[in-house]
Amino acid sequence: MKKHTKIYLESLGYDEGDFIPCEVCGNQVVDVHHIDNKGMGGSKLKDFIENLMGLCRSCHDKYGDKKQFKSFLTNIHKVFLFNKLN
Repeated sequence: MKKHTKIYLESLGYDEGDFIPCEVCGNQVVDVHHIDNKGMGGSKLKDFIENLMGLCRSCHDKYGDKKQFKSFLTNIHKVFLFNKLN
């Protein structure tokens, strides 16, 4: 399991076999997406819960790594974290 996926699961209290809803549409999460992407070569400094969001394949393809959707994803993720952690 990738480090950022483990951080996401542990931070939100999920186990690997749990149904994890996509933060955009509610379908099953397939990818843990970096909102502020790591870029080519990557950086471990981007692996923190405020920068990691669970997305299904369709939403990841539609919204992931596209600058015009970064604020959209950030806002959804902030609300998701608030509801999940409070």
